[in-house]
Amino acid sequence: MDVQCILCDQVDNIDENSLYAKQLKDNYLKLHLCKPCNQRITQKTEERLNSGKFRLYKEKKNETYI
Repeated sequence: MDVQCILCDQVDNIDENSLYAKQLKDNYLKLHLCKPCNQRITQKTEERLNSGKFRLYKEKKNETYI
């Protein structure tokens, strides 16, 4: 099965019987990233997290249960 990276338009060939291929077929919103693009995004996200300027706003749970 041929899949195309959404960022760099590189075409990769993956096995049609793999779990990843089945997920791409079943879920049309799931997008493919090639390994170099995925590594680049992961590295830049980690750099942003480590810089201290990036804030991830999580919902605070103050509920008390009986």
